[in-house]
Amino acid sequence: MHSKLSFSITHMGISDVDGLFNKFTASATSNKADFSDAVFELYVEVPSINTQVEMRDNHLRGADFFEVETYPTMTFKSATITKISKDKYKLTGNLTLRGITKPVTMDLWYRGTNVDAKTNKSTSGFQLTGIIKRSDFNIGAKFPVPILSDEVKIKADGEFISEG
Repeated sequence: MHSKLSFSITHMGISDVDGLFNKFTASATSNKADFSDAVFELYVEVPSINTQVEMRDNHLRGADFFEVETYPTMTFKSATITKISKDKYKLTGNLTLRGITKPVTMDLWYRGTNVDAKTNKSTSGFQLTGIIKRSDFNIGAKFPVPILSDEVKIKADGEFISEG
């Protein structure tokens, strides 16, 4: 309810087009209170892409971009987490998109943990930011960089409720 997976790409070098994925699940597993050993997993239903323009969303779901009938899911599983400074990490893992798996490294900010007084469960917040290249995943190959930037900015905000 308090999580979001969004992206931004530059169109024709003059404006940014933003979007998000409406349907996804994510988990964080950790044995340490500072999450320095955390493993993050993400599962995204790619057809849930939403740029607030139905015609564009339908095009993005098609063969020119995500080809969702063949590749309906996107996944990420972290492999390493490296502490950079207090509450800041580099998160590296494998991203699978459009049937292609590549390693990616993102910035991860641990925003803190709160405990619900009623349930005694803790909720931890994270923000993930970084850049991936659409060419690495064969997305929009017909659209050269002057039309669509190769770099796609990623931003994910997540709240994770402890199960323990």
